[in-house]
Formats: sequence, C-alpha cells, structure tokens
Amino acid sequence: MRRKELSAREALEAHLAQIARVNPQVNAIVTLAPDQARERALSADEAAARDEFLGSLHGLPIAHKDLAETRGMRTTFGSPIFKDYVPDFSTLLVERTQGAGAITIGKTNTPEFGAGSQTFNPVFGATRNPWDLSKTCGGSSGGAAVALACGMLPVADGSDFGGSLRNPASFCSVVGFRPSPGRVPSVPSRNAWSALSVVGPMARNVQDVALFLSAIAGPDARAPLSIHQPGSLFTKPLDRDCRGLRVAWCGKFAGLPFDPRVSEVVNAQRRTFEALGCITEDADPDFSGADEAFKTLRALNFYQQYNSLLGQQLKRTVVDEIERGARLTGPEIARAETLRSQLFARIGEFMTRYDFLVLPVVQVPPFDIEQEYVTEIAGQCMESYVDWMRSCYFISMTALPAISVPAGFTPEGLPVGLQIVGRHHDDFGILQIAHAYEQATGISHHLPPLAREG
Repeated sequence: MRRKELSAREALEAHLAQIARVNPQVNAIVTLAPDQARERALSADEAAARDEFLGSLHGLPIAHKDLAETRGMRTTFGSPIFKDYVPDFSTLLVERTQGAGAITIGKTNTPEFGAGSQTFNPVFGATRNPWDLSKTCGGSSGGAAVALACGMLPVADGSDFGGSLRNPASFCSVVGFRPSPGRVPSVPSRNAWSALSVVGPMARNVQDVALFLSAIAGPDARAPLSIHQPGSLFTKPLDRDCRGLRVAWCGKFAGLPFDPRVSEVVNAQRRTFEALGCITEDADPDFSGADEAFKTLRALNFYQQYNSLLGQQLKRTVVDEIERGARLTGPEIARAETLRSQLFARIGEFMTRYDFLVLPVVQVPPFDIEQEYVTEIAGQCMESYVDWMRSCYFISMTALPAISVPAGFTPEGLPVGLQIVGRHHDDFGILQIAHAYEQATGISHHLPPLAREG
C-alpha cells in the first residue's frame, strides 16, 4: 500500500471475499460491518493519495474479539444478556488499533464471557477448526485464530487469562503472544491491579505479531501496571544470533500429563533450537501452589466481573466460578496471593540460569467440537473444566511473557503448538527467538486446505 501497488479498498474486498467463501464453514467472524469498513478504507486511500499514511497498520482489515467493546458495533461477550449491546465507547486496544490505521470489519467469536478454552456460545454457536471441521479451535480467542488460519484477517487481537491467546493459536497453527502484564494496558478494567488477564496480538507469523504489538503497546495513565516503554520497541529487526542462549526444556513440565502425540511433536523441535546454537537442558521448575492459587484468583475475578449478572441466563461454568468467588474468605485469598508471590520469586530465581523455557502450549491436540472440555489426559482424570489447560495457566501465574508458535502436526494432521516463555518483561527477546525458530522450521507457511481452496 505504501508503494501504491495495492489500495486499502482492494485489500478489504479481498478479505471480505475470503470471509464470504470460508466463514460459513467455520463461524469465526460473528459480526460483520462491511459498509462501515468500506468507508474507512476509502478514507485510508484518500489519505494515502496525499502521501498521508494513518499508521503502522494502515489499511489492514481487522475484526476484534467479541469481548472487546467497540464503539458503534455489537459486542455480545458471547452472552444472550448482551446479544443486542452496542457500546458507545471502545477499549484502549481497539482505539490504538484503529488509530494505527487498521480497518475494523467486525467481531470474532468467543466462549461466553471468555470462560473455557472451547469457542462456543448460545448467541452464535461454535467455531470450527479449519484443519478438521469436526474439532474445536480452542479458545477463548478461537474466532480470531480461525480467521487468521483461513486468511480472513491478516492480524487479530485476543485476550489471555489462562491461555486464551496461546491455546487457539496452538490448535489452529498460528502465532499467539501473551505479552507481559502492562505491555498492552487493559482499559477500562474492573481489576486493574491483576497481572493475570492481558490483551495481545495474534497473526500467522512472528513478524506480523511484532508489527501489531508495536501499534498497541505502550503505557497508559489509567493502567497502574503499565510498562513504560513505547510500542516502537517492537519495530526493530527481529534477527538475532541465538548461539549460546540457554533453554530450559520442560518436557515433563510440572509433572502434568500430556497426550503422547503432543509430546512427540514438541520434543522433535528440540533439535531445531540446538541447530540454532541454543544450549538446551532438561528442566522441571517448581510450580507447586500454582493450581490452587490460580483457581482461587480466577473465581475472585469472575465474582468481581460478573456477580451482578447472577440470576440471568449464564453458562453453568460461569455461575460456578461466580458462586465460588462469593464463598472465598479473606484467608483463602491471602493464601492465593502468597502462593503466587512465592511462585514468582521461585521462577524468577530459576530464570537466572536460563534465557527461555520451552514446553507444549496445550496438553492435548484439538478434540471433538461436541465435547465441552477435556476430562482425561493420558489416563489421568481432570477434576474441573480448566484442568486440561494447566500448561498454559501455570505460565500465566508467573507474569512472564509467553508465545505459541506452530510446532507441527499429529499423525492425524492436527496442529500442535510450542510455547516459549521468557524472562520478566523480555517480550522482545521472545519475539526474536520465536522468529528464529519459525524461520528455521517454515511451519508457519502451511495453511489449512480450507484456506487454499478456490
């Protein structure tokens, strides 16, 4: 577009055509506003004709996750309670995305209030995995991941509490980045001091994730955890000499069960890191207390966010979380905070010996779309609807940045993601090593047949 070889309107129409062709099969984009988008694209082209470019995302179509309030556009949170809600304001993430020149075209599907890593809700139904339409795409940023994998969007936003950027990226073979808390401020927020919930970028490759992050990162006076570094930090080249980098290879992470198909795909990539010159070492950091603390703080968050909605039409798991949050005692909350503080200190000390951790993103490959959540892994029963996501939410508890990058496929052709975790606030370092890994494997170039047809 900057070379005047493509207009914003042409880019928009190409993506709208792909949406019309593919979206009915996968149900990833649930609200579409093409007329609004065409007006914005025309304005972008008129500005470009004057050699005035609107920002780093000039002319790129985007659909926002249906948890992100977007001015003048229906935002349902996947809930019947809000099925007709049209906000008169936008979140900071949406404002920054549009301010960088992106063209908002609609909303991507999410589970009800983002609860659970399986994207379905009573308003729009389920979103299907483009690699196998009988399987789930994960969640809660499932619609975003599918839209990317199918070529319906070039970049997408999402949010991550216990894995919602990383899990669907793994299940759909795209890239999902959970930045450090405060890197992309969440405004507005009812829990501004929490380091668990973050918003961040998704794309088909690491370079595009960095581009998107450069537009949405940066401090905000309304966000107390803001990291005071500009987004321009992520416009620097990602090329890096990886020789000598120390990688903790967590093949038996925290003693959790893993589907052997996942372990096989991820462990096969160890030689890729070693070929890059990294020093890999088997490691098993101590995550004791992470599960108890996460579940307590998750329940507290649901109570804080949604207690006022009890008595209305809500998913059973959401009701359970709110009710558990209502029963929490002061000592229980204090214990959770203590466990989290101890974990942060323990992992911080562990990371003085390593530059990065590597482990699977998800403990299982994509499962049947009719199954709400995983109940058993490698012979071990899961006690709750979130237990199968511990390889993600244990990392959330550390407040360390983490990325999901494609690692390969199971014998059935289902995507598997590899998770790279960095040191405190080393978001750029993660993008660098993820970029090097991605360039070495070339897996990100693989697209689902659905995206290539026609």
